[in-house]
Amino acid sequence: MPADRRRGRREFSRESPLDRRDVACCGDRGGMDFPRNALTLVIGVVVATLAPAATPAAAAPATYGVEPLERAHAHNDYEHERPLHDALDHGFTSVEADVWLVDGELRVPHDLVDARPGVTLQSLYLDPLADRVARNGGSVHRGWDGSLQLLIDIKSEASATYAAIDEALRAHPQLMTRWTDGRMRERAVTAVVSGNRPLAVMADQRTRLAGYDGRLADLGSGMPATLMPLVSDNWTRHFTWQGIGPMPEHERARLRQIVATAHGHGYRVRFWATPDLPGPQRDALWTELVRAGVDHVNTDDLAGLQAFLLAHDPQEQQAAA
Repeated sequence: MPADRRRGRREFSRESPLDRRDVACCGDRGGMDFPRNALTLVIGVVVATLAPAATPAAAAPATYGVEPLERAHAHNDYEHERPLHDALDHGFTSVEADVWLVDGELRVPHDLVDARPGVTLQSLYLDPLADRVARNGGSVHRGWDGSLQLLIDIKSEASATYAAIDEALRAHPQLMTRWTDGRMRERAVTAVVSGNRPLAVMADQRTRLAGYDGRLADLGSGMPATLMPLVSDNWTRHFTWQGIGPMPEHERARLRQIVATAHGHGYRVRFWATPDLPGPQRDALWTELVRAGVDHVNTDDLAGLQAFLLAHDPQEQQAAA
């Protein structure tokens, strides 16, 4: 796993809770007594008076005590009952949102026909994350010195959609990681753009608030990790093994070589289209991914992956000890 994803768990004691760190480009975040019932009533009235009405950004409070899982990636996160919040409640440190630019809004459905006004990248992700990080003293998971990956999968036209994403991210300068002149200033949330990615536009930006999600074909491209921090690809395009029986040795060797090559350049690795139905096939494949050092394990089953990583990932077992 690249060094920028190896994080400790600690409480924050910074002068400014939202300040994180710079990373240089290296090829590669006098009281009165009240009766108890009267006191309860007073507190309840105060809380009810001060609390804002429920909105997508404030609908779910932060959950404390959950172990942040460095490899856990929520595929199509917005399809869960509580987008973002369900994943965070299971300790996930990477979430994925599909976006379509419709009438000036970055709407979040899988298919364009399901796009609804107001259900946007801002309302489902950016606003709730800003609120949570402020309440957590500068971190998505309280006491976690890491950066949540927000993988934004562009479904509509690349350039116009990316321009809208860029504008939305720049509205949260204290929340989002940024790259300027070959240096990364890590914040609590790091955006990576996938899908229809305008590489030339992104590469020409002096300051960016999103990284580029590459493919395995990009491993030899020479792109720096400050531009392409992540490499993702379809598992079935490169491997035939689906978790039945032992993994063929030549495929295991290829997987480990891919990871070693990516990590040598400072890239993280993710595969999609891996088996995701509960059972021994999925467990076998997840086991090989963890042993090979794949950085993000893709799933729709939040509880299933959480339980698996806590039981079978030595990195998570060590962190939880």
